[in-house]
Amino acid sequence: MHELAICNALIEQIEAVAAKQCLTNVARIIIRIGPLSGVEPPLLARAFPLVAAGTIGSDAELEIRTGTVQVRCLTCDCQSETTANKLNCNKCGSWQTQLVSGDELILERLEFYSPPRQNSGGLMQCVKPADVQ
Repeated sequence: MHELAICNALIEQIEAVAAKQCLTNVARIIIRIGPLSGVEPPLLARAFPLVAAGTIGSDAELEIRTGTVQVRCLTCDCQSETTANKLNCNKCGSWQTQLVSGDELILERLEFYSPPRQNSGGLMQCVKPADVQ
């Protein structure tokens, strides 16, 4: 079940973004998963709360959006949506196609509860981990 490893990587990415922007308390995480990504959305949804427990994402709502499979035909140069098990061109039927989308796993959006912390002078105050640029 590599979904656990994917959730670990997702939490690390969220923590890096939050540290860089001086934000805490993630409210919502939106990811997009393509049908050819090799990731099972239901398994990812079940694994996320286990991995997120005790982290910045522990109270976050995970929204999983599924993408579509898009190919570009090398014969007629048409781009079309197709099914994951048949990557043929929808216009001319050619099997000579190039995958445009459908194999992605993308962190699309993060929403946070709180604004950046400010000190008494109104300046942003943030302590960043050494590995966050």
